[in-house]
Amino acid sequence: MSLTFSPPPLSRSSSSLPHALHTPPLLPMSILRRLTPRHLSLHINRNNRRRVASVAAAVRQDTTVWSQAPLSQIEPAAESLFHVTIDVSDFPDLATSHTQPGQYLQLRIPDVEKPSFLAIASPPSYAAAKGAFEFLVKSVAGSTAELLCGLKKGDVVELSQVMGKGFQLDRISPPEKYPTVLIFATGSGISPIRSLIESGFSADERSDVRLYYGARNLRRMAYQDRFKDWESSGVKIVPVLSQPDDSWTGETGYVQAAFYRAKKIDSPLATGVVLCGQKQMAEVIFLDWRGPYLCCKELGERCLFNN
Repeated sequence: MSLTFSPPPLSRSSSSLPHALHTPPLLPMSILRRLTPRHLSLHINRNNRRRVASVAAAVRQDTTVWSQAPLSQIEPAAESLFHVTIDVSDFPDLATSHTQPGQYLQLRIPDVEKPSFLAIASPPSYAAAKGAFEFLVKSVAGSTAELLCGLKKGDVVELSQVMGKGFQLDRISPPEKYPTVLIFATGSGISPIRSLIESGFSADERSDVRLYYGARNLRRMAYQDRFKDWESSGVKIVPVLSQPDDSWTGETGYVQAAFYRAKKIDSPLATGVVLCGQKQMAEVIFLDWRGPYLCCKELGERCLFNN
């Protein structure tokens, strides 16, 4: 089994370009006289490395292209979760750059410095046909996401270009070679999983495709209205509740526990695993699994990378 991970998005420096290119002050002559040529060379090399790093940071800062786009819909999707649709019909190149489920972008609100990284919940075909991106956003106190969830239809936000390679579905293809696919998601991590399911990955041509979707309770579980359609496409939905009410008769506990119950399968090498959710869930399953593996790992609620 081979695993390849794309690195997390690089953080953007808030420094202006002149500051980023600031030259460190020269050493006093009294210090220079005490430095041997070797020490002097080391000092100069370190300064050069700092300058190169500063210039690289400035270049990275300048490469982000921001597009101003209005919100066309924002409504509650579950407790603390919001369904957000952004109209990108004026930016066809941006819309068509979404080519794979699991891709993401940066979103920022005018006059708010820190952007938020959001996985695109809608399938790539939706952007091409409708000129819009859909997101599932968790409102976290003090975050850009919280501000976004407080906006209304018509308010303008700024979007970066689409980022990441998305889920590399060739790792679980063809379906006859990987007849079993287990999908694990928690919280807003269901967002790129929705994109995956609605994009289609030949689920109806496989013998066993299961989605283990974890949440605290049903009030915190988004997309329940889509479960019927997902199941008709060949994906069995298994909700896993960590704090259910007394009437709940389904799976309980955490998704990683459901994984241990589900992993007793005949042929792990013919089984693909797809993950997106809390760090603890991804790490537990990643360390224990020996078959093909696709991961959209979250730290907090930010999708950082896909392998």
